[in-house]
Amino acid sequence: MLKRSEFEEREVKFLAPYSMKSRDTLGRCYPEPEHPYRSVYQRDKDRVVYSTAFRRLEYKTQVFVNYEGDHYRTRLTHTLEVAQLARAIARALRLNEDLVEAIALAHDLGHTPFGHAGEEVLHELMVDHGGFEHNRHGLRVVDHLEKRYPNFPGLNLTWETREGIIKHTTTYDQPNLDEFRPEVSPTLEAQVINVADEVAYDTHDLDDGLRAGLIEAEDLMMVDIWHEVYSKITNDYPDLEPHRRRYQIIKLLIDFQVTDVIQTSERKLKELNINSVEDVRKVPENIISFSPGISEKKRGLKGYLQENLYQNYRVNRMSDKARRFIRELFNVYLEKPGQLPPHSREMLKGEELHRVICDYIAGMTDRYALDEYKKLFEPYERV
Repeated sequence: MLKRSEFEEREVKFLAPYSMKSRDTLGRCYPEPEHPYRSVYQRDKDRVVYSTAFRRLEYKTQVFVNYEGDHYRTRLTHTLEVAQLARAIARALRLNEDLVEAIALAHDLGHTPFGHAGEEVLHELMVDHGGFEHNRHGLRVVDHLEKRYPNFPGLNLTWETREGIIKHTTTYDQPNLDEFRPEVSPTLEAQVINVADEVAYDTHDLDDGLRAGLIEAEDLMMVDIWHEVYSKITNDYPDLEPHRRRYQIIKLLIDFQVTDVIQTSERKLKELNINSVEDVRKVPENIISFSPGISEKKRGLKGYLQENLYQNYRVNRMSDKARRFIRELFNVYLEKPGQLPPHSREMLKGEELHRVICDYIAGMTDRYALDEYKKLFEPYERV
């Protein structure tokens, strides 16, 4: 039988000195007895998985809205893919896989319906009322909005998992860090999520775009990183049918980037003489990172996706439609708060109306938002 105390001893023995150990956590907001057989980060991970917000990710947009097809990524499948990539990187670098997985599974809990279009319009609507940023909202979800336990609000996650949520930074994420020591860098475990997220959304958006026919493999030959892996796969397997070829190319693209992250990060850890978590926190830039060469190649891929996928007329149409849905829903609740459901009206006792409406809409799935829109605006739809 492996007790928590023995598990913590194993971490000290087998994990790298710069990894975050469970026994060194800064703890939870609300004191509670820890589990006899699970570490604090294992418990965080489990609490995230059983949350309502996590289940809702199944019907939240990554790029394609849920009803456009069964095989496109959703926020949930994206989250699971990020967790898998992050664990692989963490294992190779001897980091705390449980903390990595907890942050990975929680990193998108604050996302709105309809992807970044939903976030942008909510921020516009909330600009005079505290704004909206999905990492900050994700922290609000796990700290306040989830109602599960009798003695405290939220999930009562550890400080390190919560720090990983708020300090998640990619092209789309620029969170407010005031509550979490903004002057120091996050743990290596949190940094792993940044790169795993970037690998996942670049390669898997590419895969979905090809599957949808919005971009073509031939047009991608101008992108260096695609040309490199495409040439290798076609040379190794010249007779491979198109769908298998696409899968192998995406697989190699992922492996190419993950291997680069592991090797680059290991080299930087040695060069910077990193021997503790405090050493990590003193380094102003992310230690877990891509090499300059891969970063340059990734910029070419990102530029192609931005111009040819994210700005595709079909994606733009859906994004614009989503903005109208959310804006009109927000305004009708603002004008007639009595149309909010009972649990949201109950929150008005302690929260400003704009924030309650924002919380309600941000928690919606794509299909729930569409159904709500029909109920409120289509005259023959049952309410």
